[in-house]
Amino acid sequence: MMERTGPGKRSDYKVFRNIGTRWSDNDTYGHMNNVVHYSLFDSAVNGFLIECGVLDIKGGAEIFLVVETGCRYHAEMTFPDMVTAGIRVARLGNSSVRYEIGLFRNDEETAAAEGFFVHVNVDRLARRPVHFGYAARRVLEPLLVQA
Repeated sequence: MMERTGPGKRSDYKVFRNIGTRWSDNDTYGHMNNVVHYSLFDSAVNGFLIECGVLDIKGGAEIFLVVETGCRYHAEMTFPDMVTAGIRVARLGNSSVRYEIGLFRNDEETAAAEGFFVHVNVDRLARRPVHFGYAARRVLEPLLVQA
């Protein structure tokens, strides 16, 4: 049996985005439903890419598609918590990138949840992988962490 690793720290991540929770994020058990974590991952990374000018969701020739995802839960979050999403890049290939995201509740230093997802850079129309351009690499390379 593999031993479960403990939650990461804020210092393990390279860039941060703040995201507020919503009343509708709570489930019948009174905490944030697990599907919301995935939405926060997606919003944090795509918001970062849009702000950096790497992703144009309306008219860009290339878009990013999620092809794999996962999450490990360490502590509960609930509305009205403020969530800080820490982002780092674990692997950067020719047309794919593996992000790792830590979700931190309020001012806590350890992650309440940690996940990953893999983006593939594709041609918007053909939906076929294309190599990252200079602009994307310039934004993603500083987020790389050593394995």
